Amino acid sequence: MKTMICRQLGGPCEEPLYGNTADEVIKAQDRHLKDAVKAADTTHEQAHKDMKDRWKHPKRSMDWYSSTKTAFAASPEDD
Repeated sequence: MKTMICRQLGGPCEEPLYGNTADEVIKAQDRHLKDAVKAADTTHEQAHKDMKDRWKHPKRSMDWYSSTKTAFAASPEDD
């Protein structure tokens, strides 16, 4: 299991996100952003919009996905 924070994936905060794969961490961030916006946390609105619009721009999205996977791979395993 590894931990990344919301900010590492383009969000505004230090919320830890956990997963065994980069895809699991990405899904955890997606849930975190949705929950934050639903709770009226305006600091997460732009990151949530970016997440929803992510796949409208395939090249930019693949760059983000590749860099996220690289950052995940470089992250240490949790103790």
